[in-house]
Amino acid sequence: MPLAAPAFSPVATPLSAIPSLPSFDSLPEAAVLSAPPAPVSTSQALALLQRHYGIQADLQALSGERDANFLVGPHVLPDGQGHTPRRLMLKISHPVETTEVADFQTQALLHLARHHPAQPVQRLLPTRDGAFSAVTSALGERPRVVRLFSYLEGLPMPQAPHSPGQQVNVAQTLARLDKALAGLPPQPAGQRRLPWDIQHADSVRSLVALIAAPERRACVARALDRFASHVQPRLKTLRRQAIHNDFNIYNLLVDPLQPDRVCGILDFGDMVEGPLIDDVAVAASYQLDETGDALQAIAEFARAYHAIHPLTPDELALLPGLIRARLAMVVCIGGWRAARDPGNADYILRNNRLSWARLTACDRIDDEQASLALRSACGLAPV
Repeated sequence: MPLAAPAFSPVATPLSAIPSLPSFDSLPEAAVLSAPPAPVSTSQALALLQRHYGIQADLQALSGERDANFLVGPHVLPDGQGHTPRRLMLKISHPVETTEVADFQTQALLHLARHHPAQPVQRLLPTRDGAFSAVTSALGERPRVVRLFSYLEGLPMPQAPHSPGQQVNVAQTLARLDKALAGLPPQPAGQRRLPWDIQHADSVRSLVALIAAPERRACVARALDRFASHVQPRLKTLRRQAIHNDFNIYNLLVDPLQPDRVCGILDFGDMVEGPLIDDVAVAASYQLDETGDALQAIAEFARAYHAIHPLTPDELALLPGLIRARLAMVVCIGGWRAARDPGNADYILRNNRLSWARLTACDRIDDEQASLALRSACGLAPV
């Protein structure tokens, strides 16, 4: 069924007029989204690069939702790390992010480098002291983590043509990554609450009041109700591990000459320890287009993932509900952020229409029909 959705205004009421909104504002995880920018100047970044890595090179500021990122070089690495000039990326964490959170990402990347070097992820470079991160207090009252990464070359997926082959490769790439991350030992920050963690999708319920159209409010309420009654209670019975948790097209690079092939995975900043199927749900929710059948697309994504990293019947049963919950979170949090920052609302809501179309299409999926389709796609007998 096509992903068609009526054009409604995304924001209903000013924040000051919504008494239920502070219940989301007051959540600790909301601080990650509402914290003001913490910019770092090029001169400050150059000083940190020299101090911690002994590198002097040209820097170019890069975009980043929270962290301050800089393109370094090309530069010849010191201490026998190579003779060919390479581009690098300097990342300075936002002060709202704790050192434990940054270390979770660091440990994941080190685990992949040591045990699964074929994974197309960035590599961490050591500091002058041999550590893979440094903590600085030179940029304000709160400490900030400094890390230097290899720079992944490739074409951002949103700029590449889309195809069924590319969608299959996305699913297979995620399956291989999840298999590799399964061996990562539990980390102190793994249980942190994040605003984008589907395990806590019901936390956005107070934001439904921001939605102007009654039809849309009802659609989100159904997704959250079904999650609370049929999905969330069963999540604790499923296998858990460290997951990427943000496997969307903006975090993927493809080979410019073979745009069906994923050649880079970016941004481990939303990692959590959670149900494995949550990672599949996040990724699949971004693979629904405006012309195809939503259930068929989900089933094909599950088929490709399952061929590399088999899913259990219980995991498959929860996949549609998790996808609906993720999309409900996207539209709710997007509306909340736009209401907080109306001057930047157009940018924040740039994909709002497509997100609503995806949620509307998934809202129409019958759970019994979905169970049959998903089990069939993965070669499992019907119940």
